[in-house]
Amino acid sequence: MLRIRAISRASLPVLCGLVYSIGSDALAQGASESLPAVTVEAPQPSRPKPITRPSRLRSASAGRAARPVAQNATASAPAQNLAASAGAARAGLNQSPAGQTATTIDRSQFDNRPAFSVSDVLRDSPGISIKQGNGPRDFGISIRGSNARNGFAIRNLVIFDDGFPVTQPDGLSRSDLIDPHAYGAIDVIRGPSSALYGNYATGGALNFRTRPGGTIDGVEYGVDGGSYGYLNNYLAAGKKVGNFEGSLFASDVRGDGYIGNSWFNTQTVNFLGTLKATPDDRFTVKIINNDLSTRLPIRQSLNQYDLNPFQQGCATGTTAAPGCGTVRLFNNGFNATAGTDTETALQAGLGRDDRRTIVGGRWEHDFDNTMTWRNQFVFDDRNISQPTGQTSSIGDFPSYNYMSDLTKRGEIFGMESTAFFGAFYNTLTASSDTRNVMPGGNATLGRLSSNLFSETTNYGVRAREELRLTTSLTAVAGIGWETTLLKGTNTAYAYAGPTGVTTTTLTTADRQFQNAAPELALLYNLNNEWLFRGRVATGYGTPQVSNLFVLPTGLSGNNTQLQTQKNLGYDLGFDWTPNNTLKLSATGFYEFFRNEIVSQATPIAGISYTFNAPRSEHRGIELAADWKFHPGWRFMAAYTYLDEVYTEYVENITNGAVFSFNRAGNKIPGISPNELTARIGYDEFAGPLAGLGGFVELQWKDSFYMDNANLLKAPGYELVNLNVHYKTDLVSDTFRSLNLFLEVRNVFDRTYIASANNIANTVTAAGLQNPASVLANTTGSIYAGSPRTFVAGMKVAFK
Repeated sequence: MLRIRAISRASLPVLCGLVYSIGSDALAQGASESLPAVTVEAPQPSRPKPITRPSRLRSASAGRAARPVAQNATASAPAQNLAASAGAARAGLNQSPAGQTATTIDRSQFDNRPAFSVSDVLRDSPGISIKQGNGPRDFGISIRGSNARNGFAIRNLVIFDDGFPVTQPDGLSRSDLIDPHAYGAIDVIRGPSSALYGNYATGGALNFRTRPGGTIDGVEYGVDGGSYGYLNNYLAAGKKVGNFEGSLFASDVRGDGYIGNSWFNTQTVNFLGTLKATPDDRFTVKIINNDLSTRLPIRQSLNQYDLNPFQQGCATGTTAAPGCGTVRLFNNGFNATAGTDTETALQAGLGRDDRRTIVGGRWEHDFDNTMTWRNQFVFDDRNISQPTGQTSSIGDFPSYNYMSDLTKRGEIFGMESTAFFGAFYNTLTASSDTRNVMPGGNATLGRLSSNLFSETTNYGVRAREELRLTTSLTAVAGIGWETTLLKGTNTAYAYAGPTGVTTTTLTTADRQFQNAAPELALLYNLNNEWLFRGRVATGYGTPQVSNLFVLPTGLSGNNTQLQTQKNLGYDLGFDWTPNNTLKLSATGFYEFFRNEIVSQATPIAGISYTFNAPRSEHRGIELAADWKFHPGWRFMAAYTYLDEVYTEYVENITNGAVFSFNRAGNKIPGISPNELTARIGYDEFAGPLAGLGGFVELQWKDSFYMDNANLLKAPGYELVNLNVHYKTDLVSDTFRSLNLFLEVRNVFDRTYIASANNIANTVTAAGLQNPASVLANTTGSIYAGSPRTFVAGMKVAFK
C-alpha cells in the first residue's frame, strides 16, 4: 500500500536544545518520541532495552490509538512510540524524517507484478518522474522535476540502500544496481533536504530497504520472462539465528531489447547482515555488486522517432532505413585526414560494460537507552567502459564515505525531545579517459581525445532537534554546513596531419564551495482524522568536476565558472484518514532556485553541456489516494502537477556573432506538467478462489517542452496495463508458498517517448531562432518506450 509520511518542523531556536539534550544527565532516565512506524515488511530496528519513563511522559501511540489507519498506512502523528530506542530514531532519519513530505512504497504493491527496474515501482509515489537513461535499468529519477533535464543517471537527490549511501561524493547515482525484487520497502523523501542529507539533496532522497532475513526465513526462487527475450532469474535467502540476521539477494537478468542494438545482460548481488555482538553493540555489513553488459542505441531526433521509433533496419550506415541514428567516426581514429564513416549503433558496437561494487560497515553503540552513537564507512567503486557515441568514456571511480553521529532522546523543559548531531567526510579521486571510437565494429577505440584527473571532497556537520511542544504539535529545526572541494585537470588532445601530430590543451579547476542549509517545520494533529503539516527548507548541489570542462559544442573546454545551485522550498499539506479504508494526502510546494544547474544535449552523441540558470521557480501539487471502497476492491492513485519556469535567464547563442535571448517566463524544458498513476484492483480473500486477483493500471504523462525557447514539444502519452495474479500457501514439508502472475504492459500498443533530453536552440546568421521544424531534426534526444509486452512470472518460497 502506498504510505504517505509527512512529519514536520518548527523554529531554529529549538536547535539550542541540542547541546542541552545531549549533555544533560537528567535525560538519562527519560526518552522521547520515536519516528513513525516502518512498513510491515521493511527492515525493523533492533529491539530496544526497557526504559523507565516519568509518569508525565505520555505515549504518542496511546494518544492516537483511537485514530483508525488503513493497513500499512504511515503513522504521520507528531508524536510516536516512546518505547522506541535512540537507535530506532536514528534509523528513521533515512526513512521518514519528521517534518518531511514522504511516501513509503511497500513490497505488497509490486510483489505480484513484473519488477524489472525502479520504473516499475517508483511511479506509485507522487512527486516522482522517471525517464529512460543509457541502459536497460539506467533510469533518471526526478523528484519534483529536480533531475528531469539530465540525460543519464541520477542527480539532485541522494540515494541510500539500507541507510548506506549509494550516491558517490560527486553526486552521481545510477539505478543499474537496483533490482526491485530485493526490497521490502522504498522510502521517497521529497523537498529540499540538504540539512539532513548534505550536498546534492536539492530534490530529496530515496532509501531502498532490503527484506530482513527473518522475514524471508528460508529461500525464495523466482523467474520472470516475457517479450523481447526478457528473462530474470532471482534468488532471495534469509534467516535470523540468535543474535545474527542476514539476507542475500542475487539476480541474473537479460533480454534482447525492443529497440535495435539494445540487448543486455546484468547480474546483481545484494547482502545485508547484522550481528548484535553485545546488548549495546550492533555491527552491520552491506555488500552490493552489479555487473552490466549492454548494447546501446543512438538517441534520435523527433523526426527520426516519428519515422522509425524502434530503430529497425539499422544494420549499417550505408543501408540504414529512414530514422536510424548514426554517428560520424574518424577512419584513422584521430582526425578526418583519412576520411570518416557514418555508422549505426549496431555497426559501431556502441554500449556499456560497467561494474559497481559497494562495501559498507556500520557500528552502533548504545551508551544507554536514550543515546546511540553510530559510525558508518562505505567503499564505493564505479568502473566504466562506455562507447556511447563518437567517443568512449573509460575510468575507475573509487570513493570513500565516513559518517559519525549521536542521537539523543529525552526531555527539554518537560517536552519530549530527539536531538541529533553528526559529522561526515567523503572523497573521490579518479583519472578517466575519453577515446575516439573508430570503424571496425565492437566499439574499436582510436586515440585519446581527453583525460580528466578529478578530485571531489565533501566534509561538514549537521544538527537537528525534534521537539513535541504539545500533545498535538511537533516542531523540528535542523541545519547542515558543508565544504566541497573540486579539483580537476582536463587535457584535450588534437591531432594534425596524416600521422597525427599531437597537441594538447590543459584546463584546470580548483574550486571551493561552502554551503549551509537550515530547515524548520511544524506538524499539527487536529484530531483523529486530520493532520496538517508545514515546512520551509533549503537545499544545495555543487557542479560535478566533469561539468567544468564541456562546452556547448560538446568539445573539451573551459566551463569552470559554474556555481552551486541552491533552492528554498515551502511545503504545506494535510493527511485525511476518516477510517481504516480511506487515506487522502495533498501537498502544495513552492521552491525558489538560484543558479539552477541545467544540462542539455550537444552535437556530440552522449555528451551534455551544463549551465546555470540564475533564477527559476518550481511549484506544484502532489496528491495521493488509497481507498478500499468495497471488500476485496482497492483504488490507488498518485498525481503530480508541476509548473516550473525560468524567472531570470538570458541565453547566448553563437552563429558567427553572439545573439542573446531572454528566457524569463519560459517553461523549464524536460518538465511534464501532469503525471498520474492510477490503479483499481480486486483480490479474493476467501473461498476456493482465495489468492486470485488482478488490476487495471493507467499511466499518464503530459507533453513537455524540449528546448529553452519553448518551441518544440515532446508528445505526452497514456498507457494501460493489465495484471492477473494468484498466491497460495502450500501444504508441504519443503514448500511454503507459490506466487504466479501475468501482466500485459501497454495493452493498446501505444508508441510513446520514454526519454527526451533537452536540445539546444539554434539561430540563423541573421540572429533569428530556428523554428520547431528545424529543431525536430536535432539528434541526441529521444528513446522510444516499449511497445505492447507480455510478462509472466512465478515465485516459490521454500522452508
